[in-house]
Amino acid sequence: MFLQTMVTGLGIGSIYALMAMGYCLVFSILNFSNFAHGAMIMLGAYVGFLFCSIIGLSFFWSLILTAIITGILSIINERLAYRTLREKSAPSLYLIITAMGVSIILENLVYSTIGSNFYSYPKIFSRNYIEIFSSTIGLIDIYSFFVSIICIILLHLFLNYSKMGIAIRAGVSDPVAASLMGANFNVLIRNVFFLSGIFAGIAGVFMGFRYMVYPQMGWITNKAYIAAVIGGLGSLPGAIIGGLILGIIETIVSVYISSVVRDVFSFSLLILILLFKPLGLFGVKLEDKM
Repeated sequence: MFLQTMVTGLGIGSIYALMAMGYCLVFSILNFSNFAHGAMIMLGAYVGFLFCSIIGLSFFWSLILTAIITGILSIINERLAYRTLREKSAPSLYLIITAMGVSIILENLVYSTIGSNFYSYPKIFSRNYIEIFSSTIGLIDIYSFFVSIICIILLHLFLNYSKMGIAIRAGVSDPVAASLMGANFNVLIRNVFFLSGIFAGIAGVFMGFRYMVYPQMGWITNKAYIAAVIGGLGSLPGAIIGGLILGIIETIVSVYISSVVRDVFSFSLLILILLFKPLGLFGVKLEDKM
């Protein structure tokens, strides 16, 4: 039972980590919380359902195409909703309010076009579980964990060894200096939103497989935001560790106490982190740059 609980926790936590990484990427370069990220995850779940159920593509191609499409949608979101405000040097609060508005618009757009029905992903695995040491392990937990690990490794390689990744890191550290060195800040932000959208699409597909697809499913990103705060907003390692910690804690509480109080423990953990370590586990206080 304990092994099964831990694997399930890692599976859920890895999805939280993917969501939190999308939050942290945007926060690190623009210093605002993109609350429209939940809507992108919801759209990713619907796009994945379209490819898997209606078109009948394989899991692999559905995941790849969904990630690309949600990445493009995330770029469009940034271009239409945020760029004008950025160019006018609007306060971060305006960007946060705009992100909330975008989330509401997209959710209601899905309501008015697709409807409020719940949809289930088709069974695409030959088996839903495997037996390990007398424990029943869900394949979706294993797939989500290993896909998340692959995404984390690829992101690490991209940010540390590619020219664009290094430019993004420079933009995060000092946007003015990066611009003076020839980096196009709008291009950097576009690429950050594309990466954020990719993670949103992948997380949306796995959320759809694990639960159901419906217009309000973006609320689950509240947990990803908690994970990002626990790890430290703007810290990618923190987002990963925070997501895994939150997933394991929620699963243990659900199994050994009650699923009814699962969210109580999640938000209590958030409050404790904010009280005793406001910057999160891996957060670093940065001085304002002139």
